[in-house]
Amino acid sequence: MKAIVRTKYGPPEVLHLAEVDKPVPKDDEIMIKVHAATVTLGDCELRIMKVPNLIWLLVRIYMGIFRPRIKILGQELAGEIESIGKHVTQFRAGDKVFAGMDMKMGAYAEYRCLKESHPIAIKSSNLRYEEVATLPAGGINGLHFVRLAKVKKGEKLLINGAGGSIGTYALQIAKLEGAEVTCVDSAIKLEMLKDLGADHVIDYREEDFTRNGQSYDIIIDVVGNSSFSRCLRSLTKNGRYVLGNPNVTGMLRGALTSLMGTKKVLFNLADIRLEDLNHLAGLMERKEIKAVIDKRYELEEIQEAHRYVEAGHKKGNLVVAVG
Repeated sequence: MKAIVRTKYGPPEVLHLAEVDKPVPKDDEIMIKVHAATVTLGDCELRIMKVPNLIWLLVRIYMGIFRPRIKILGQELAGEIESIGKHVTQFRAGDKVFAGMDMKMGAYAEYRCLKESHPIAIKSSNLRYEEVATLPAGGINGLHFVRLAKVKKGEKLLINGAGGSIGTYALQIAKLEGAEVTCVDSAIKLEMLKDLGADHVIDYREEDFTRNGQSYDIIIDVVGNSSFSRCLRSLTKNGRYVLGNPNVTGMLRGALTSLMGTKKVLFNLADIRLEDLNHLAGLMERKEIKAVIDKRYELEEIQEAHRYVEAGHKKGNLVVAVG
């Protein structure tokens, strides 16, 4: 089968199209013929091993210390089950499904085997593969951050880095909860964010949201590049500050802040749960949220796709056609 393989860490050029052995499902596994995958900033960071210091060593050991042990990247996929192991009871060949890979990766390939116990959701016939492929990472994290902040109707929420895969879903889900949402990102993404329902938009190159005198009940920092102290000062008395991309210093300062004051700093990471995948797909099917798809690439164009994401141009999601 065709797959995108890397044998070392580095720039997009380390990714190349290769023929590899087609997997065979074990007794408790299903084999998915992949139709759509995505390229996220997380994929790019794992390609070059740019991860937070707190988990750098653990990730390096898992992914391979000197060279990649996990050679095929890709965190999200959607496709059709081609075959199942003899002990599988919940799925059958022909089921159309989508799933997230966690750190297992492997979506940049024509076929991927997963255990039946893995969170694998059935795709509705009303939704396209490329739409549901964006849910297991961007959708799950966007939902998680809104839930973590306990967003309530009428609250003022700011999302820093709102124009990517996580932020576009967090915006839409927060609007469903009745929040007044301000989105911060680059100028090329602001019209898209307004179309999704943003009440206010800020070009981060022209204005620092932590210095404009505005206050918010909630700040969700998806990208992790804002000033910790100034974000706290921009919160209301009982405000919540969600660290979407936490580092060690932020987590320590956040724990101390939450312990000693009325403002809370939150940094729990999301788990992929089947009920949440189904919930998001239901919202999408009812047209309450939508997948923002900026560009579509073929599998052999993966280097170009990674360059585009790393340059910061991506609006919402970037989809790769696999099968």
